[in-house]
Amino acid sequence: MASSLSSVPHSSPASMSSFTRFLVLFVAAVGFLFDTYELLMFPVIGGDALSELLPGRPPVDSDAVRLWSGRMLWIAALCGGVFGLLGGWLIDRLGRRTVMVFSIFLYSLSPVAAAFSTELWQIILFRCTTFIGVCVELVAAVTWLAELFENKRTREKVIGWTLACASLGGILVTEVYSEIVAALKANPDALPALPFPTGYDPKNTAWRYTLLTGLVPGAIILFILPFVPESPVWKRKKLDGTLKRAGFGELFSPALLRTTIVTTLLSACGYAAAFGALQLTPLQIAPGLPDVVALKKEKGFFEVEQKALKAAADLKAGTGSDDAVKAARIAVNKHPAAVEMRDAVKAKRGNIQRWQELGGLTGRILLAILLMVLPSRMLLRVFVIPGIALFPLTYFELVNGEYAIFATAVFFCGLVTVAQFSYLSELLPKLFPIHLRGTGGSFATNVGGRMLGTMAATFNTELLSQYFTGSNPMKVAAAAAVIGGTVYLVAFVLSFLLPDAKDEWGERGT
Repeated sequence: MASSLSSVPHSSPASMSSFTRFLVLFVAAVGFLFDTYELLMFPVIGGDALSELLPGRPPVDSDAVRLWSGRMLWIAALCGGVFGLLGGWLIDRLGRRTVMVFSIFLYSLSPVAAAFSTELWQIILFRCTTFIGVCVELVAAVTWLAELFENKRTREKVIGWTLACASLGGILVTEVYSEIVAALKANPDALPALPFPTGYDPKNTAWRYTLLTGLVPGAIILFILPFVPESPVWKRKKLDGTLKRAGFGELFSPALLRTTIVTTLLSACGYAAAFGALQLTPLQIAPGLPDVVALKKEKGFFEVEQKALKAAADLKAGTGSDDAVKAARIAVNKHPAAVEMRDAVKAKRGNIQRWQELGGLTGRILLAILLMVLPSRMLLRVFVIPGIALFPLTYFELVNGEYAIFATAVFFCGLVTVAQFSYLSELLPKLFPIHLRGTGGSFATNVGGRMLGTMAATFNTELLSQYFTGSNPMKVAAAAAVIGGTVYLVAFVLSFLLPDAKDEWGERGT
């Protein structure tokens, strides 16, 4: 049987036409772009969505929104990690391209469903399914590319430069959100009227329209995927019957134990910096930046809010009903000062995320260039060492000063953090054998990054931030400083324990 199967013709990188190579690179680049697009929707729309869906419709800088911001970041990432781990095993069992199709389909439809949420549990559910799709697709796509381009130099260039497109997704979702906000501000009827659920806030629909744009990647990529090949080396071994059975237990064999532990912890450090600091910057820290607070004072927002809540509290004392507080909050939200404040916060969120994602794009480009000239350990330290001091400086000190200086610092925080993601994505396929590439890469990324690293979001908003003084946004910023500096120090230590990379074709990776 094996001999007859081995006579089946197999595609190979050398046999791919120029057009097929173009499609492969296009699918990878667009896939990575929309991975990030979908993931980074929540930091820009989350505050508005939670403010509307939480009981009593609290303001975006309230305790309730702060707590649920951290919870949602972690809950979604935890679900993505658990199911992404299963997806990694399926990548090795069913094929790289096949699993990519289903994962893209999942993360394209989930944000559309989330746009019609009427209760908190609904947006949590669809945020989780979005994250699951992205977690699986990322590992499948990197493994697929690594096996389509077996030549070391070509592979590094392809993965490095297509991964650079991931940061364009963060920039794109920021610009899309900003354009939607601007269009609705100029004309509330500028966008098509859609049957949003009964009880939605007609003055707070930007987050819903932004979620609807998540359907775009499915329409683009699912149309093209049938025209690109499956991984030839995986397909050949599968057909020949020589592909070993993937199993999680093998990751902890003596030969792979060190590799599994170190890469898992490195992934955890990167995601902790991203979720415990960077993603909380537009979501939680932006409403407390000095220029936003100054504008609130100038427009008399605090006085309007205090008077409405005092009247509601007096009414509640007399009636014993929470309805008065809810009605007062809705009235405050409709006040012109509150509307102007929401617009200012939305603009600040979009702007700070733009700086962060431009930094990430720069980091991915630098990584793609330096891959050609630096060994792995040294390359990692180029990005890790600056972060040890950069995060504490940015979130302890610069957050309280001039916005332009703070935004520039966030640019560099994004640069060093996102470069690490590209670094690990390029390195992981070289550290595990063919039958474990999906499983090993998924374990490091999902268990380390999504399950452990993303806990930093909840650790910040619910635990560590409470030990600092000041407004809620500044408490979160101080906790971000501690988290960022600590995980970068840990990553620096781990860089000395990183094993040599030797891929299936016998090429040294360090």
